[in-house]
Amino acid sequence: MNEGIRQRLPRLARLFDMAMVAGGGIALGLAAALCATSTMAADVYPAKPVTLVVPGPPGGITDQLARLVALRLGRDAGIQVVVDNRPGAGGNIAAELVARAQPDGYTVLLGSQGMMASNQYLYKSLRFDPARDFVPAEGLISIPNLLVVNSNLPVHSVKDLVTYARANPGKLAVASAGNGTGSHLTAELFQTQAGVKLNHVPYKGSMPAINDLLAGQVDLTFDYPVSTLPQIQAGKLRALAVTGPTRLPALPDVPTIAEAGYRDAESTSWLGLFFPAHTGEAVVAKWHVAVEKMLADRAVIAELQRMGGAPLPLGEDKFGKFVAAERTKWKAIVARSGASVD
Repeated sequence: MNEGIRQRLPRLARLFDMAMVAGGGIALGLAAALCATSTMAADVYPAKPVTLVVPGPPGGITDQLARLVALRLGRDAGIQVVVDNRPGAGGNIAAELVARAQPDGYTVLLGSQGMMASNQYLYKSLRFDPARDFVPAEGLISIPNLLVVNSNLPVHSVKDLVTYARANPGKLAVASAGNGTGSHLTAELFQTQAGVKLNHVPYKGSMPAINDLLAGQVDLTFDYPVSTLPQIQAGKLRALAVTGPTRLPALPDVPTIAEAGYRDAESTSWLGLFFPAHTGEAVVAKWHVAVEKMLADRAVIAELQRMGGAPLPLGEDKFGKFVAAERTKWKAIVARSGASVD
């Protein structure tokens, strides 16, 4: 509420009390004035910064995307956004926090495929319901993963990796950004399709996983291009495949997972914005307009491409249907792989 309205409310209230003594007609007039003032106050959104809860640590792709959103919405739409990093538990910590928040438009979640589509099938119990407790507001980005290995591992193709894994069952450790994340599920999907068994090692975000991969503590990972590309270009990691439907412009010689012989292992991750259930339609609509405008900006598109992804501008209705379809898809994949977290 702006300061002018804040100052006028007590004075109007006192006048209303005085008018009740003087006569009903005057009171009704002042009641109308009070209602108009309240409407003005409700229309002033946002009147304070909005907290964007992020399920990853500083430096990772979710953090980079969140800070891009905060920068552009603050500059172009007048929506001041504060990034709140809450990594861990495959995003469940962040999701539960937002599910419990007041639906006043001042708390929003940067939600992922894992948190909104697959965690409910991986965890025996969640303290939130992805379908019931959130309003899908807007898609942001769709990103393939890169299958990368430590450069010291004696494999140079997906075929080499499968041959090595079959000859050394249970020896290779695959890192992920956390239980239930896209990198975890992509690894589970690959194992199912390739007929290999890898040891899953979850981390609290991409950066810790990549650091241990570089140090040789783990052998491979499926992770976002933005997290792995600099190390690939430096020769410290070796890229074997892209899990999306097309090759990456930055790595034109790296085949897709389908080209490598495993079409059914194709997978992309996505991120979008979710408000607590019962958040007002006007708030969600304001974000929809602002974010879709942002995603159409060439500079933003270039930044998303730098992250290895593409814009996913799906509004509330289409995004909600997309998320529901993803739940059906990943439910089947989790059941087929036998993956679980608890």
